[in-house]
Amino acid sequence: MTLLILRRLGAAVGMIFAVSILAFLILSSGTDDLARNILGEAATAQAVDDLTRELGLDKPLLAQFLPWLGDLIRGDLGQSYLTRQPVIDVVGERLPVTFSLMALTIVVVAFASTALAILAATRRGAVDRAIQAGSIVAHAVPNYLVAMLLASWLAVGLQLFPAAGFVPLTVSPYAWGASLALPVVSLALAGVAASAQQARGALVDVLASDYIRTLRSRGISQRSLLWRHAMRNASPAWLTTLSLQLIGLIGGSFMIEKVFGMEGLGSMAVNATLSGDRPVLMGIVILTTVFVATVNLLVDLALAWAIPKARVS
Repeated sequence: MTLLILRRLGAAVGMIFAVSILAFLILSSGTDDLARNILGEAATAQAVDDLTRELGLDKPLLAQFLPWLGDLIRGDLGQSYLTRQPVIDVVGERLPVTFSLMALTIVVVAFASTALAILAATRRGAVDRAIQAGSIVAHAVPNYLVAMLLASWLAVGLQLFPAAGFVPLTVSPYAWGASLALPVVSLALAGVAASAQQARGALVDVLASDYIRTLRSRGISQRSLLWRHAMRNASPAWLTTLSLQLIGLIGGSFMIEKVFGMEGLGSMAVNATLSGDRPVLMGIVILTTVFVATVNLLVDLALAWAIPKARVS
């Protein structure tokens, strides 16, 4: 198990560096007018040249890349072109918003999809058909449309939840939860539907297997049969689907932040792209890559726990 963890950690670090380097090369390919975009069209040619030299954009690509790579290894993401603040600080100001949204959504997707899958797999008939139909509908509706409908109905119409904004957890736990309720439901709905369908299918197959029938004939309780045996054997398909859904939440979270007026990493990424603030955009890319690598690592470890053969694969 230790060797597996080390291998997966090495792969995760390698992926983070590979994506970071690729993103740097891509973002560095269109920097000819970057200084003018930052200063505006009214800037003089001299001011543009001065800013270009100050930012080091006049240097060859390799001369820009090597110092940047050295700073990255030391954990320094550079400074924002616009505010001249460290990127760590700039991104850190918005991180609590996106982190809160993503963390709560992950919890909701994991627990809700598991509960629905178990209910559908063990209550075959009307309950199963209702969950299946609801999952199909929920997965088909775009999350931004769900967000707008919920905001219009529950926030603007009934005024049960805030229509926009984010309240930090340190200010008020209740207000924090209220400000995230509608965004989390909007973002989690499709993920719950897809994960529940996949988990339900895998669980139905396992419950119908000879292995489970043999255990049932030995008098093992239904609770133990379900949680200790069936769920563990059905977990690979569910975990794989869940990991894909969680990674897909990144793009969806940016859209949800826009709908609910939450100043998170999504709006920052858009602003950095439009203004040409390459260091900030790079910081967001790297942070996103770390999230994806972490999800993949945790899923690999969970699969290794559920299926011992995966430890040597």
